[in-house]
This record gives sequence, C-alpha cells and structure tokens, in this order.
Amino acid sequence: MKFSSNKEKGNSGLGMAIGYFSTNGYTVSIPLNDTQDYDLIVEKNNKLKKVQVKSTGCIAKGGNYQVALKSCGGTKGKTYKTILNTNIDLVFILTQEKDMYLIPKKDIKNVSTLSLCDKYNQYKVFL
Repeated sequence: MKFSSNKEKGNSGLGMAIGYFSTNGYTVSIPLNDTQDYDLIVEKNNKLKKVQVKSTGCIAKGGNYQVALKSCGGTKGKTYKTILNTNIDLVFILTQEKDMYLIPKKDIKNVSTLSLCDKYNQYKVFL
C-alpha cells in the first residue's frame, strides 16, 4: 500500500483500525467531530477504550517505520499536543506495509516520535 496523500494515509489507518477491532469482537463507535483526542471508542466485555489512530509511510535511517506522536500547527509549526498529554488509552498504528500495532498509551515513553523497532513486535496485531 502506498499512501498518495496524508488524507489517504489517515483514511487507511482509520479503516484498518475499524476492521481490526470489528473482527476481534469489539463494538466500534466513531465520534461525530474531530475535536477530541481519540479517533475511535471501542467496547468489549463492558470496558470502553479511547483509541488514537496513526498511520506511517516514513522509514527512519535505521530501517524502521517511524510514527509522529505530536501534533503541530500554526505559522511556526509549534507543537501543541503530544500523545503523552492526551486523553486516550490505546494507539493503533498502521504502516505502509500493512503491519498493525496496538500499543497502550501507558507503554509509550517517547514524546515526539516512535520508531517501530523490535521491542514493539509484542504489540503487533493481525486481522
């Protein structure tokens, strides 16, 4: 899969996340707007989890996919939010190679980027 635009990258990630959770017995809810920190709410066994979805086609110098964990904006590109200060429970990540990861926010220590190296293999998920 090659992402031809950021919009396509985001849509692909969201679609694969919905597919993953749906085929694994979760009820999936989609928020009506995009002002909240999460992209999905999933429920299983009467437990709700807020999920932020990330997609990446960026490969770092070491050969691993790299995921941005911060949001920037304004004329100076100033960071206004990172994963660590959001109200989420899980991060779902889709790579350009269709690898998927489901990482609890509490297990993320990085502020700006995450390199999907071998230590994150334990978080790989499959349809």
